[in-house]
Amino acid sequence: MKTMMNANEIHELLLHRYPILLVDRVLELEEGKRIVGLKNFTVNEPFMQGHFPGNPIVPGTVLIEAMAQVGALLAVKSEPHTKDRPQYLARLDNVRFRVPVIPGDQVIFDLQVLRRKKDVWKIKGVAKVEKQIVMDAILLAVVLPEVQEE
Repeated sequence: MKTMMNANEIHELLLHRYPILLVDRVLELEEGKRIVGLKNFTVNEPFMQGHFPGNPIVPGTVLIEAMAQVGALLAVKSEPHTKDRPQYLARLDNVRFRVPVIPGDQVIFDLQVLRRKKDVWKIKGVAKVEKQIVMDAILLAVVLPEVQEE
């Protein structure tokens, strides 16, 4: 798969930093419509030690956050003026965790815009490992207005 955005480019666009930056690459991008990103999960992730000792599994909240970050990249690439504006996950609907994600898995996040009104994005996301759906959800995200300096 061709890389549309590498880790350095992602770092320039997202406000997130280690250990919560959860997107390694963007593989496909259709501004305003669709994005495909990936995250390689390793046993060295900070949360793997405690979730669960002897049987590490990626927490569902981490999968949701990774999916939301891929969605944030779609928003920033679609509307470059939002680059330095915080984006917040406002709502989750129909979240389903189907198969555990374990160290060594490469998760592909495929997101499509369902609706967009100004700075509010409603996105359907599907996460897959080796073509098997591991999670799906509908996300509602809000891009906050610029902070006005006084």
